[in-house]
Amino acid sequence: MITVVVPTVGRPGLAATLAALDPGPEVIVVDDRPEHVPDPRTDLADAVMCELPGLAEARSPGRDGEAGQPIRVVRSGGRGRAAARNAGWRAADTPWVVFLDEDVIPAPGWVRALRADLADLPADVAGSQGRAEAPPEAGRPGDVRRGTAGRPAGEGLDAGRAVAGWTTADMAYRREVLERTGGFDERFSGAFRQDADLALRVTAAGHRLVRGERVARHPSRHDGPWAGVRSQRGNADDALMRRLHGPAWRTAVGGGPGGLRRHALTTGLGALGLLAGGLAGGVAARGGPRAAGALRGAAALAGAGWLALTAESAWAHIAPGPRTRQDIRQTLLTSMLIPPAACAHRLLGEWRARR
Repeated sequence: MITVVVPTVGRPGLAATLAALDPGPEVIVVDDRPEHVPDPRTDLADAVMCELPGLAEARSPGRDGEAGQPIRVVRSGGRGRAAARNAGWRAADTPWVVFLDEDVIPAPGWVRALRADLADLPADVAGSQGRAEAPPEAGRPGDVRRGTAGRPAGEGLDAGRAVAGWTTADMAYRREVLERTGGFDERFSGAFRQDADLALRVTAAGHRLVRGERVARHPSRHDGPWAGVRSQRGNADDALMRRLHGPAWRTAVGGGPGGLRRHALTTGLGALGLLAGGLAGGVAARGGPRAAGALRGAAALAGAGWLALTAESAWAHIAPGPRTRQDIRQTLLTSMLIPPAACAHRLLGEWRARR
């Protein structure tokens, strides 16, 4: 009845995700590492089994005589999350396909709760989303909080509630609906938005999506000190979402307003301050003291606005702690880099969406 699809790029969290699954559903791990990795199917399967020495026993016939299913590994060639999820559901032959992220930890009894969520759903219901719980934010570096679960700043998980936007961290779809809609749009090559795009296309086709009662834990992933800057690549996918679904797409999927306007204002003020300051020096050298003074005043005002917005953003992530010297320094730096990175990716996305 159910296949669980877990796309992976080989992160360590995969082992814990698979170990938390009870016997019963077939599990397909989609290896989305690049093609040049030698013998990736064998390597990944061996790695999974080595990391989980009890996995074979865990997926053997369970309590109640229910037969466990082996883990299958298929490849998607490093083409991104959307392509990996498509490869996974196309390899399945069950009525329902459940997508799990490789760093999501299903709660005890998740498989049983999943079956209850899907049992007797009306025919017009095409999907069911689980609830994701995020760990507390306090005590983690500011840049980790900035990219909770790998999402762009300001769009982390809301602890204890389902994730807005019908994200596929824990999302079940009828396979026949995936077949009719074509699955995930592979133009969304990053980790963002292909799930929201699919949800909007599914509902536009006359289907409903519902929230289930199953729960999984979605801890923040620390992908290094620059994770918050790298996550701004999702702004390029936002441009494609706007192109496909109109300016109200965020409201349609239950998401927040996003932070692009603030990023644009911060970046504009910083650029204006630098430009006005540079021009003031040239004007003064040519004997225009009054114009130079006006430009210096404009540079000072723009610089003050940039500093206020940057400091406010940095403090929001520094305040919860741990407030170590390294955390403060790194968060200040990323707070300066994130606004222009977000704007640059959005402009690139707009250009790509119009090609």
